[in-house]
Amino acid sequence: MSAEIDWLGQGRVMRITALRDDILRVQVGRDGALPADESWAVPHARRAARAALQASPAGLRTAALRASIDADSGALRIEALDGREVLADAAPPTWDRDGFRLSKCLSKQTHIFGLGDKIGALDRRGRSVVLWNTDAYKFQESTDPLYKAIPFFLGFTQGHAYGLFLDNSHQSRFEFGVLHPDRLSFGANGGSIDYYVLAGPTPKDVISAYHWLTGPAPLPPLWSFGYQQSRYSYMSADAVRTVATTMREQNIPCDVLWFDIDVLDRNRPFTIDPDRFPDFPALTSILRTQGFKPVIITDLHVPRLPDQGYAPYDNGAAGDHFVRDRTGAPYVGDVWPGPCCFPDFTRQATRDWWGTLFRNPIFDQIAGIWNDMNEPSVFWTDSRTMPLDVQHRIDEPGFAPRTASHAEIHNLFGMQNARATYDGLLANRPGRRPFVMSRASFAGGQRTALTWTGDNSATWNHLRQSTPMLLSLGLSGFAFAGCDLGGFAGSPSPDLLTRWLQLGMFNPVSRNHSDKGTRAQEPWVDGEPHTTLRRRAIEERYRLLPYIYSLAEESARLGLPMMRPLFMEFPDATGGVPLDLEADSQFMFGPALLVAPAPYPDTLDDYQVMLPPGDWYDYWTGEALLNLPFAKLAGGSGNETNLRHDPATMPRAITVRPDLARLPVYARGGSIIPRQPLVQHTGQTPQGALELAVYPGPVCRGSLYLDDGESFAYRDGEFLRQEFTCKTRPDGTLALGIGEREGRTKPWWDRFTIIVHGRGPVRRIDIADSAQAQVIIV
Repeated sequence: MSAEIDWLGQGRVMRITALRDDILRVQVGRDGALPADESWAVPHARRAARAALQASPAGLRTAALRASIDADSGALRIEALDGREVLADAAPPTWDRDGFRLSKCLSKQTHIFGLGDKIGALDRRGRSVVLWNTDAYKFQESTDPLYKAIPFFLGFTQGHAYGLFLDNSHQSRFEFGVLHPDRLSFGANGGSIDYYVLAGPTPKDVISAYHWLTGPAPLPPLWSFGYQQSRYSYMSADAVRTVATTMREQNIPCDVLWFDIDVLDRNRPFTIDPDRFPDFPALTSILRTQGFKPVIITDLHVPRLPDQGYAPYDNGAAGDHFVRDRTGAPYVGDVWPGPCCFPDFTRQATRDWWGTLFRNPIFDQIAGIWNDMNEPSVFWTDSRTMPLDVQHRIDEPGFAPRTASHAEIHNLFGMQNARATYDGLLANRPGRRPFVMSRASFAGGQRTALTWTGDNSATWNHLRQSTPMLLSLGLSGFAFAGCDLGGFAGSPSPDLLTRWLQLGMFNPVSRNHSDKGTRAQEPWVDGEPHTTLRRRAIEERYRLLPYIYSLAEESARLGLPMMRPLFMEFPDATGGVPLDLEADSQFMFGPALLVAPAPYPDTLDDYQVMLPPGDWYDYWTGEALLNLPFAKLAGGSGNETNLRHDPATMPRAITVRPDLARLPVYARGGSIIPRQPLVQHTGQTPQGALELAVYPGPVCRGSLYLDDGESFAYRDGEFLRQEFTCKTRPDGTLALGIGEREGRTKPWWDRFTIIVHGRGPVRRIDIADSAQAQVIIV
């Protein structure tokens, strides 16, 4: 039986293809022609995959779903085998000179998540958003669009989820119940109708399917999960040395120091200012001996400097590597260095050339590259970017060679810039994992770069907004993301910076970064008690690195974000209404930790922390939280009324009084969390035992992953993976199981310290395999 069905009628043709049991591809064309099978986001191997089908009298049926097309109208309906509707057409596709639009049914109970780094509430229902990569300095809640275009969303209804990815790089718009409460619609200003439906049924199933479809984010180096310090800019080598020395003198753990554009000679990429940084290789070498990894900015614009000895321009022009304007001449636009040309990253030859620029000795001691301004941002234009008629020459495996307008390539430009950087670093250092931070991207961009939320502001509201933005990026493929801790534009008050650093230690990437003209934001700048509070927060992140790095490996392997909305871990709570709508400041950091900052962090009022169903412990004290009242729910769709006092679905509540010294964090019952002795950077080997913090629950487990943190040797078995379990027996005995080690890497520890929280004295702990290491029970 074929894994495809076609329908022809009403001037259009439609093809439904089952790539997997839970993933369908839908292509729609006019005049009897389907779109070309090309994609920057979905690799060819994924597009060529086919599911095994079952017999179906009308349509297509896999082991997980069925799709049917109405013979007369061509209306598409996708449903689970139990009859639950996944997605259905609300109206036929429409085309006009501005592109196309599709309309789908939207039930009253459905909530919408994803679409990248949008600001505002996590739930997109009731909103209309535009996807068009934009340099959005000092963005606010009304700002749209922002830096990334990721046309993927997740629909969540009563504990079930589905996903939809529109594989189209033109400017697109999505509306969810705005014009019609019972419809969602989406479309683009050009290009073809080519989208994928991911049937779930759970949120984790959808996100893992999207990860499979668009490709995994490679595991970053271990040091990238340490604390990172940056500024626009540290203006001299002496300033950088002072920051590095003070960090070590103050015993504030830190792994990364960033160099913004003032390290460059007149803002020119691939140069160093000889006056302010007279011996840059010596400086970066010293930083590395102190345990710091230097990261340097490399913007994609290339200053137009003919006959001035500037190799990037000379070689780029000689190789015809720059995009062209409508006359066929190299396009020139103003950015930081002045008039600039822009590499044509849709050409493989250009990406290869770009990679050779990193062979410069400047980069010998550099650990990572920062691709900024790659929306691309162009100054002094109404659009803040290139004209839409700029020409890109597509020369890419899997694509027919052709010339494409910037209207088609704009949203892809930053993604392809990061790809060229990643591939160049990999070619120059084959044994080391590249670290690339990119501001702009598209779906699939997670394959080569981490990201951050761009030029936020040093306000309490932006601290509050950082959580839904990072959660949304995690749901959109970017598990490894951060924000500018403390805020970029403007100067934070001492309390705000402290609060932000505390919260930021539970973000996937923890980088403190600030704008020119703002006050310093290093952890010690405000004296006591702030220095101690900030140091304590950063130290806790380093103690948690075994847990954090294990989460990162899981994200790279399965696609699950490190920072998770509550509905991802608790899809059935309150009858399927997302808990995030009731507690929009809370989130899960992996499966084991609930982080619960105040919903309005600048207020002094007590607030309710909602603890999802199950057992919970105070992370800081280990105290079990028992006999708590049920949470008072304000929102929801109304269908959870009969479940409001069901302990299996109803959250509990605890009242918290804001305290600058303490960010509320809770450990989930049934978790085993690995922790390590404190180090000042990840290059230090922890001294002492590996701690296993046990929080008993009905089902109790934890895991640990370890490798060398730098190379790709883990792909050949050079890693350590270990599972832990525990179970409370009827006689009160806690049986702890330490699983066999997988992989060939030897651990840095030779003993475990077991700490069991919250259940009072434990009579005995049985260790399943105590031969691996000495065990100390506390």
